Amino acid sequence: MAGHSKWANIKFRKAAQDAKRGKIFTRLIREITVSARAAGGDPASNSRLRTALDKAYANNMAKDTVERAIKRGTGELEGVDYEEVTYEGYGPGGVAILVETMTDNKVRTVAEIRHIFSKRGGNLGTSGSVAYLFRRRGMAIFPGEASEDRILEAALEAGAEDVVNEGERIVVYTEPADLETVTAALREAGIPPEESETGLIPETTVEIAGEEAEKLLRLLDALEENDDVQNVYANYSISDAEMARLAAGA
Repeated sequence: MAGHSKWANIKFRKAAQDAKRGKIFTRLIREITVSARAAGGDPASNSRLRTALDKAYANNMAKDTVERAIKRGTGELEGVDYEEVTYEGYGPGGVAILVETMTDNKVRTVAEIRHIFSKRGGNLGTSGSVAYLFRRRGMAIFPGEASEDRILEAALEAGAEDVVNEGERIVVYTEPADLETVTAALREAGIPPEESETGLIPETTVEIAGEEAEKLLRLLDALEENDDVQNVYANYSISDAEMARLAAGA
């Protein structure tokens, strides 16, 4: 069970950018607030909130900041009312792109997202135009030096779908509803994951290179830099040699 996840590349590249720009707290606070509003402020009965809290504490967010975000979500404190909106479109090379946002002004957000797509060689599509190309899955993520055999045995016994060694990290894939059960089993086995979350994985990928690859990465970066954007998913594939060339020219 080996492979390479371009989705992981995008996600972890975004995480590094977020930390550098100091925006990761803003995105985490929005996720906590929306999660609490959707299903209550008790993480014991709200798995989405529990996942958001795990990320927040992993990023050293202060407890009082977390508690205020939860109270804004449950209505105990006043705050901005964020709405979740997903945009779909295509980038250079026909790459399908999904953009998950949390916004307090849909008119502003859709105008900004459309502008980014058109300026960077893509086009914003209609609802459902590319969503069918992705599947939501649960993921428990380990460092690459972890014991793949131990993870594989414990994960599959707990009901995981697959274990993929990406070199720098090992990813356990599950159905979204099974992620907590599998993660708990891994912890009990003495091999807790560094991170666990759900995300959209492309069912098929589009191989791109050269100028199209450069344009696509610039488009993805621009989308990720938008304040209302929470996650960006794309079904592209770039060879290791091409990635090395792009990195050398950065």
